[in-house]
Amino acid sequence: MDKRQKKRLLIFLLVPVLATLLFISDDLLLRVIIIAVIIIYVAFIIFLRDSVRLDGKYSINEDSDFDSEYSIPSASDQDGSFKIITKTNTEAEVITASNYAPEFKAHKTTLIPPDLKERFEEIATELPPAEIGNDGQFAFALEKILTVIKDAYSAHTAIFFWYNKKKEKLSIEKFVSASPQEIAKRKFDIEDDILSKIVQKSEPELLSDISPAAESDVIRYYDKAQKIRSFVGVPLFYEGSLIAILAVDSKVGDAFGIETIYSLGRFVRVITMIIQFFEEKHTDTITQQRLKGLLNLIGPETNFDTEDELLSSMQSALSELIEWDAMVFVYFKPVEQKFEILKVVNKTSLKYIGKGLQIDLTGTLVGKAILSGIPVKIDDTAADNYKRFSKSEDLTFDGSFLAIPLIYGNQNFGVLCFESLKKNIYTNSDVKFLKHSVHIISYIIYSHSSQTLIKSLMALDMETRALNRNTFIERLTSDLYKANMLKLPGALTLIKIDEFLEQESLFDGDPFPKVLKTISESIAEEMTPINIFGRIDEKIFAVYFFNTDPKKAFVWAEKLRVKIARMPIAIVSKQNTYTVSIGVASTHGKIDTDEVFHNAELALQKAVEKGGNTVKSVS
Repeated sequence: MDKRQKKRLLIFLLVPVLATLLFISDDLLLRVIIIAVIIIYVAFIIFLRDSVRLDGKYSINEDSDFDSEYSIPSASDQDGSFKIITKTNTEAEVITASNYAPEFKAHKTTLIPPDLKERFEEIATELPPAEIGNDGQFAFALEKILTVIKDAYSAHTAIFFWYNKKKEKLSIEKFVSASPQEIAKRKFDIEDDILSKIVQKSEPELLSDISPAAESDVIRYYDKAQKIRSFVGVPLFYEGSLIAILAVDSKVGDAFGIETIYSLGRFVRVITMIIQFFEEKHTDTITQQRLKGLLNLIGPETNFDTEDELLSSMQSALSELIEWDAMVFVYFKPVEQKFEILKVVNKTSLKYIGKGLQIDLTGTLVGKAILSGIPVKIDDTAADNYKRFSKSEDLTFDGSFLAIPLIYGNQNFGVLCFESLKKNIYTNSDVKFLKHSVHIISYIIYSHSSQTLIKSLMALDMETRALNRNTFIERLTSDLYKANMLKLPGALTLIKIDEFLEQESLFDGDPFPKVLKTISESIAEEMTPINIFGRIDEKIFAVYFFNTDPKKAFVWAEKLRVKIARMPIAIVSKQNTYTVSIGVASTHGKIDTDEVFHNAELALQKAVEKGGNTVKSVS
């Protein structure tokens, strides 16, 4: 019997010994102790022993009695043979760097597309469209942020709303959604849905399990239910006021948590900074544009001699001062003493008011601005039956309307009217700016109006000191009646300066004023007290010969033609000669001024068609 068997026998004998003591002893306490020891001893044998494995090998670690390095193979004794078992001399396994692989090391190679660099650069360097304005650039940047938010949270939709506190409405600015066609294209009133709660409480809202039956009532920015189960929305504040909402939803329940609100808060901060940046940029741009417009209006190259020049300069300046789709200039005509539409610019294809319409001072928005001298601003012309210019007008041009009276020296010289298809586009700050800015325009119109009125009262042309057209016709009509009553002959000559090169580069300036002055002085030198000398057009003079035979007038005209053709005119450092064409018409027996002028114009036309520098006459 080996050692192991002896130990097992001793362990087994301990149980009968304890049982014998239990029967021998009469002490109750001792019996209880013996029973407890037997139970504990048996428990150790049953539950804590590990003496034999299923394969029949011992698992008790006894180095002195058993060496695991020896193998005892099973053998049959049928052949009566035996084998000598020797100690197995195996080499122990060791983990080295060559056969160790870290668990986090990737075992698969990601396939890199060949156009990876090009696609990345296309995304990273994408520019907003060149034709969009400041609002379009902000929408472009916002769309990129919403795309990142949607991808980061595996959301169904990431959406951005503007909040209009004045009208208590939410409007969608931009969204990125897996169902873009289902997003409602309308504005939303503040009610009792989840977005309204964000506005009312000015706090973030989180919904983790939205009931399918309540989805359409809770989330209203879809046209129909999308099986949305999770929602998170956060307010966006700017200068202390809630101006927008950033929201994200998902079709997965409990997709968002408190950490999502904190993360969206960081995105909100980025958007707020972008809004501030664009607002500052927009303000600087508007300021530069307005300054440019005012400088163009008062620049040294700007002319206001004629109504066309005045209107052209005003249109160019006003295009920089404020945004508009239609602009109307109502002008007070000092001679006719009435307010009339002098200029209309309509950038749209919609029907609008026409030029030349006289303003109804009562019952119209422009009439109210004229009579009160106060600007008129209508945010929505479709809200009521507004009449802009006339009570009989029929316009479908709905949007915003602004009328700024042009007042200088307590006198109203007209009204500037702006209209846009966008509602609520003109602000009080715009009105204040325009009210101060148009003071310059009012002064310009005052100067032009004063000059027009003065010119209407003057008999002479300011440039040549000849009679102006109106005065010349009055004097001619009077002399024709006198000549007809006295049966006296007469003649009318029209003198036109022939065409010549007027390029400023040729003479380092416009030569026409010098040519005009020289030729008019040459004509005036040939006048007699019974002649009438006037300027009837830019390049045409008229001379009436009272009690003069047409043949003598023709000779006079020929001498004048030769005189002018031979006279050099100095322009800066160069000298050149100029010619005139002259038409002569008899006025004998005629009292109709138009008929006389018509005949003289026919003669002048013949002279011009001859090539200029010619005198022609008609009877």
